[in-house]
Amino acid sequence: MTDQTQTWIEKDKKQLHPVYHPKSHANPLVIERGDGVWLYTTDGRKILDGMAGLWNVNAGYGREELAQAAYDQMKELAFTSNFSGMTNLSSIQLADKLAGFAYEGLNTTFFTSGGSEANDSAFKTARYYWKRKGKPTKYRVIARRGSYHGITLAATFATGLEKYHAMFGPAMDGFVHIPAPNPYRYEGQLQDGETVGQAAARELEAAILREGADTVAAFIAEPVMGVGGVVIPPDDYFPLVRQICDKHEILFIADEVITGFGRTGEWFALKHWDVKPDILSFAKAITSGYAQLGGIQISDAIRETMESAADTEAYMHGYTYSGHAMACAVGLKNLEIMEKDEYPNRARELGKRLLEGLQSLTEFPFVGDVRGLGLVCGVEIVTDKTAKTADPALAMKIFKAAEERGLRSRPLGNVLAFSPPLSINEEEVDEIVRRLGAAMDGIE
Repeated sequence: MTDQTQTWIEKDKKQLHPVYHPKSHANPLVIERGDGVWLYTTDGRKILDGMAGLWNVNAGYGREELAQAAYDQMKELAFTSNFSGMTNLSSIQLADKLAGFAYEGLNTTFFTSGGSEANDSAFKTARYYWKRKGKPTKYRVIARRGSYHGITLAATFATGLEKYHAMFGPAMDGFVHIPAPNPYRYEGQLQDGETVGQAAARELEAAILREGADTVAAFIAEPVMGVGGVVIPPDDYFPLVRQICDKHEILFIADEVITGFGRTGEWFALKHWDVKPDILSFAKAITSGYAQLGGIQISDAIRETMESAADTEAYMHGYTYSGHAMACAVGLKNLEIMEKDEYPNRARELGKRLLEGLQSLTEFPFVGDVRGLGLVCGVEIVTDKTAKTADPALAMKIFKAAEERGLRSRPLGNVLAFSPPLSINEEEVDEIVRRLGAAMDGIE
């Protein structure tokens, strides 16, 4: 490590980082620039970013078109309030572009600064909707164990990972968790002849009946669970979920913060199962991380109910940076790039290559499962393949060994996640596999 890098690290101690513990941040990478899929540190290292930042830099680093879009908008208007009674051109244009873009019938967008705010907005919108429908007791939200929905207070307790709850309790009332449809290690009970998808959907209906449908506002799910270990659901799961939500008058919130905008090989991941949500949460790849932007889209039925509100029942929700002019301009340009370069197709084809390459590593005795959809993949590390005993300590060792070889992944318990920029090429995909394999070989 250079003296200059050590100086930067000392200065960095004045900053409190997300998900911080002094042991995990004792020797951070200090990044000074990026180009394509590559990151460059202040001490001269070149690292292949197999995580696209935090699942979000879909267009890759160093895109001058996005910097130019931000510059051009900021010269004209960087920011103005977007609260009721005022708007700006770039937010109008982006909302118009997004109308029906993800799913038919989702034509109305509310902008936030990121995914946590988006999910909080989804919860509040669901509550508002049911009050407007004369059903004020419908406020609970059902989520899945292992899910991740953000770190605002409500999103924290919607998240189904207890480590995010431990130091911030007591838990908020209104969030209920059920087993996730994990084909490799399903935690619920399988009945005779049931698939994992059927069992997990049955758990949703059981929770609705147990809580009372008249108290449940919404069910929230990531189409592909990210932080919970890159869990790809069985094909029969989400169609059953949609049927159950319709049967019991429950809104279905799709948390596509990670999976949206091409990541899985479709523009939005629920399209793989021909399912449409009532509320869509998005963020991350809407700008490829070049500006802070997120939001929700709501169904036409929800919008019509909101439009019928009396003056005293306004939608009293919003953020200072909702519809931020510069961020929306970057989002528009980013969508233009992703459409021109056909990013969903790239994710589909290159994702197959990455998945096949990672599956070749199952020859190692500690690689229990390899799974993926488009350009998001997970490698599960176990002590014993038959018992499927999770080994997070070994996963961390492999993560560190890969980082020493210039490859960045993300350790999620015993799962190593990969979600590279969609701008990646074939040679760089193969480099991910080669460097991970070398790291595993060194561990063995």
